[in-house]
Amino acid sequence: MVYDIVIVGGGIVGLATGLKIQQKNPSLKIAVLEKEDQLAKHQTGNNSGVIHSGLYYKPGSLKATNCINGYHELVQFCQTEKIPFEITGKVVVATREEQKPLLDILLERGLQNGLKGTRKITLEELKEYEPYCAGVAAIHVPQTGIVDYYQVALAYGRKIIQNGGQIFLNHKVLKINQKNNINYIETFNKTFEAKLVINCAGLYSDKVARMNDESIDDVKIIPFRGEYYKLKEDREYLVKNLIYPVPDPNFPFLGVHFTRMKKGGVEAGPNAVLAFRREGYKKSQINLSELAETLAWPGFQKVAGKYWRTGFGELYRSFSKSAFTKALQELIPEIQESDLVEGGAGVRAQACDRTGGLLDDFAIRESAFAINVLNAPSPAATSSLSIGGTVADMAVKRFQ
Repeated sequence: MVYDIVIVGGGIVGLATGLKIQQKNPSLKIAVLEKEDQLAKHQTGNNSGVIHSGLYYKPGSLKATNCINGYHELVQFCQTEKIPFEITGKVVVATREEQKPLLDILLERGLQNGLKGTRKITLEELKEYEPYCAGVAAIHVPQTGIVDYYQVALAYGRKIIQNGGQIFLNHKVLKINQKNNINYIETFNKTFEAKLVINCAGLYSDKVARMNDESIDDVKIIPFRGEYYKLKEDREYLVKNLIYPVPDPNFPFLGVHFTRMKKGGVEAGPNAVLAFRREGYKKSQINLSELAETLAWPGFQKVAGKYWRTGFGELYRSFSKSAFTKALQELIPEIQESDLVEGGAGVRAQACDRTGGLLDDFAIRESAFAINVLNAPSPAATSSLSIGGTVADMAVKRFQ
């Protein structure tokens, strides 16, 4: 059987792409290949569950437009499919005077991105939203929410199957060859034939891209592990909803923050440390080959040279619970080390170019036989239906 489209990667972006293709052209035969024994096991399944509003992203960027459009589509999908979610709002808090100008820039970005109701609040109002939070200035963003993205991804998968698509678990892609305008996609179990490959492989998206287009050699995925603590149940009252710091504008991470989870509990974190393997959720998990690839990448060497102080601080917090607690105390002074228990961890697939640029925006590249989603970090889960729609438009055009 020759499929019209084979999607590599059964995370939330790959599944949203499959669903959107079916909506735009129901006649196309599609299959989704996932290397694990379940869908959404990696970035999606270890997501903190925040429905992002679009506050942080440069107006007009792919992140901004896809996040804002995806936000509305996601909320509508959850309502239709009866997936529990909440629009909780969040506060972003400056804890030092020098952060105030950056907070003003964030507010302006939010307003440019159409976030009505986002506003600067007084410190008295901050106490109303988050009674235990401290700072010198704050903004409130009403659009932010929480959801369990694993449940969202499973719902996408169910819809794909209901619409006649196929999903194959335990099918790791090993090789992709082209012959007579057909892709031959080899897995451990069988070879699939497809007119078009869509690469949504997340942490391995660069490797799958080079399988279908050897010219894509200017980007490598650098894995960053984000480690969380959880608040003990009797201290969860310290956080009502979501509390964020002002992020470092030069580093593509949002800083340690507090998140009330839709599936229960309150997370504190994450930090951002280099993972020693692409799926390295624990400090002890090391893949020497993958680590050597990362360290040898010219772009990573430049990133390390530029951000070594920031990186050292993140690494120190990884090994020092007291240092992690100190970072959290900037937002909630009452937090104590004894309030924290070890939580989970996620690994972010961060694309890095040869010049040391950590790609800030989503990156999608087309070639003769494939469409490669090369960079889709946060807010990709929020944006999933919009990113999927963008990729689906590219794909469906080829079959008109």
